[in-house]
Amino acid sequence: MKTLAHNLEELLEKGGTKKDILFLILSGIALFISIFDLVKLPFDAAWIAIILCGIPIILEAIIGLITSFDIKADVLVSLALIASVCIGEDFAAGEVAFIMQLGGLLEELTVAKARAGIEKLVHLTPQTARIITENPATGQTDEKIIPAEQVKINDILRVLPGETIPADGIIVSGQTSVNQAVMTGESLPVDKSEGDEVSSGTVNQFGSFDMRALKVGQDSSIQRMIRLVQSADAGKAKIVGIADRWATWIVIIALTAAILTWIITGEIIRSVTILVVFCPCALVLATPTAIMAAIGNATKHGFLVREGDALERLAGVTAIAFDKTGTLTCGTPIVTDVRSVNAAFSSDKLYELCAAAERLSEHPLGKAVVAGYKMKYGHLPLAGDDFQMLPGRGVSCTVNGDKIIAGNRQLISESRITVPDSASGGIENSLSQGATIIYLAVNRTLAGYLVLADTLRKESAEMIGSLLKLQIKPFLLTGDHKNAAAFIAGQLHIKDFRSECLPEDKLTQISLLQKNGERICMIGDGINDAPALKKADVGIAMGGIGSDIAVDAADIALVDDEVKELPHLIALSKRMLRTIKYNLSFSMGLNFLAIVLAITGILNPVVGALVHNAGSVLVIINSALLLSWKSHR
Repeated sequence: MKTLAHNLEELLEKGGTKKDILFLILSGIALFISIFDLVKLPFDAAWIAIILCGIPIILEAIIGLITSFDIKADVLVSLALIASVCIGEDFAAGEVAFIMQLGGLLEELTVAKARAGIEKLVHLTPQTARIITENPATGQTDEKIIPAEQVKINDILRVLPGETIPADGIIVSGQTSVNQAVMTGESLPVDKSEGDEVSSGTVNQFGSFDMRALKVGQDSSIQRMIRLVQSADAGKAKIVGIADRWATWIVIIALTAAILTWIITGEIIRSVTILVVFCPCALVLATPTAIMAAIGNATKHGFLVREGDALERLAGVTAIAFDKTGTLTCGTPIVTDVRSVNAAFSSDKLYELCAAAERLSEHPLGKAVVAGYKMKYGHLPLAGDDFQMLPGRGVSCTVNGDKIIAGNRQLISESRITVPDSASGGIENSLSQGATIIYLAVNRTLAGYLVLADTLRKESAEMIGSLLKLQIKPFLLTGDHKNAAAFIAGQLHIKDFRSECLPEDKLTQISLLQKNGERICMIGDGINDAPALKKADVGIAMGGIGSDIAVDAADIALVDDEVKELPHLIALSKRMLRTIKYNLSFSMGLNFLAIVLAITGILNPVVGALVHNAGSVLVIINSALLLSWKSHR
């Protein structure tokens, strides 16, 4: 039922927009007929514009005044419309109504409704759990599948390969690798064994294991994530239209000027002219036209602006918090070095043996080795015989009669294989830079090791440098461990970073930065970034490799993942804000000049409407220049 109601609401919204556009087209044609007297009608054609565009404005003003005494720009517009009609200036009334509805439509199209993305996040919640119980009659264990919400603290659960972990807990038996991207954003699975903690919503990849449930239901990690996303944007202020913000004072000034002019001159026509020229048409158009033009410019540079006022908020940003994996880095590990520690094996031979051992592996590190070998040598090695996956540790196989094992330090230790002291320095140096090591042993003797790391995007360093020139402070928030975070931060000259961040940690860091007076933009790609993207003043998601949930939580999506365009977007937002200020200053200045001319009797209502609507046209033209604006970097 909720989905049906949501779809109906979207249909009505789309239908409403189409109706508004149709009414504007008909009103524009009617005003054209009226001013040039093209068709003989029993009434002034401008009345079509008054009814289609003016009546909704008057009704909205009346409802706002009655229900909450809310004085907005539509109150002054309604006064001008009614006064113009009363003295027979139908064209002036229709023209003002048309311009105001045009501005309203532009604003409506600009400020798009963001999809929440909560439904997609809910789909990640485990639906069932495999509970293990002892049968008193037989003394054996029984396995039963129950709804995940029925899991209780201290229940023993079994999780098979490929299943989502149903609760937070601790492994009591078994070894595996767990994909924790939903929590940490890191693409590489983490090896787990007895005594290690696991989180709900993460995915068991290879080996089965038994776990004891410690946090269930609303206390589980995935449910906390959902609550974080739902509540994170509660305090995010929405920008109020400038015309509505000043509406009370505009109405007071306009009415005072009109009444005084009528009392002093005794000419009602001058008073009505003041009301007409004081209509904030250009003021209403100043912001949405500039935003729409800037959005068009941003689209050409790969940005999809999902929240209309996002660029307005972005212009005030003082700092940007970056996720690491997939944002500043490529997001996938590659082989960066192959080191032999045995003279009998060259680095090429070592690479071939490791690729042969990993040929049938489903582990991301194994796939990275095979892909790297194929890219370097142009072909795949033959797969080894007797292949065996060793969950949480590595693989083993036989190649040309030789017993090969490839895996982590734990596998090497279990196999009682010694790592020579001469290799320890290079291994420790690679580990300190956040790299991952695959050790390769042949017939129970260490032959060498491969170094794998997530590499920086080519454009990341230049992009950070451009942001620093714009006086934007970069921060790094990552779920990766400290060594990897420190190494990447050092390469990019980012002074402030936080490592091993869970979703709530990123949210906390964003809140702390905001409390310290920073206007913060967050850019990330993972599900774990969604709460921080919501909480930040502006959230930017990597739309190409990012999760749907991250994109839905963000204000802006970077469609092609070209982070080098980020400085242009920042500079564009600042340029857009200057354009809005120029538009506002010009429109207010023109209005006050028109008032002086109206008071002196130089302007009548029709000419006054034409003058101040000419100002609206100039505002639109000035805003349109943003479409082709380029930043000079």
